[in-house]
Amino acid sequence: MSTNINADPAELAKFSELAHRWWDLESEFRPLHEINPLRLEWIDGIAALAGRQALDVGCGGGILADAMARKGASVLGIDLAGKALKVAQLHALEASTQGVKYREVSVEALAAEQPGSFDVVTCMEMLEHVPQPASVVKACADLVKPGGWVFFSTIHRNPKSFLFAIIGAEYVLGMLPRGTHEYRKFIRPAELAAHCRAAGLDLRQTRGLQYNPLTRRYWLSDDTSVNYMFATRKPA
Repeated sequence: MSTNINADPAELAKFSELAHRWWDLESEFRPLHEINPLRLEWIDGIAALAGRQALDVGCGGGILADAMARKGASVLGIDLAGKALKVAQLHALEASTQGVKYREVSVEALAAEQPGSFDVVTCMEMLEHVPQPASVVKACADLVKPGGWVFFSTIHRNPKSFLFAIIGAEYVLGMLPRGTHEYRKFIRPAELAAHCRAAGLDLRQTRGLQYNPLTRRYWLSDDTSVNYMFATRKPA
């Protein structure tokens, strides 16, 4: 792999190994399927996806990209894990999803190729897996049109997030494979906000995502102490 690509080869290999399980609702990706309606409705409520040109960065097997297309957006999903992209393409065919395409390309390369091309850019559960998250934020900002929206989700870096997102989710509850996350790669909201400001994005809304392991229910809240999402906008 080229050394100038903002990706960790071990991370790509990890997700490629699990690629065939992306659309198995009882697999390691079950949490993504369960939170997808929440994040989709939040994004759609802010950016009104129907008729928009949307980009999903780090799309994996296409869970969010497929759902945004079903909301009426014309969606491009990009990732560097080729096996996951093949799974996403196959699912789109099997589910007859219209308006979604996939491409193996880095967000930085796409930003150089197609700046200002999208109304909506999403980058969910991806920043905590790359060596240089600020580079991804900048590329997302470059890709969105003036007045367009960029959405991020990631994990706070603090003792609570270590307990919940790693010890709880990976070791106690077994919701995710062990080693899915590295604590040092988690990103504090203030750090992500600084990356957004540096990229010329205005932070408009912040939401937290919470989970009750007893009821197995997720919900959005104002608590950003573990999982959180940003809605940012590029000035018109």
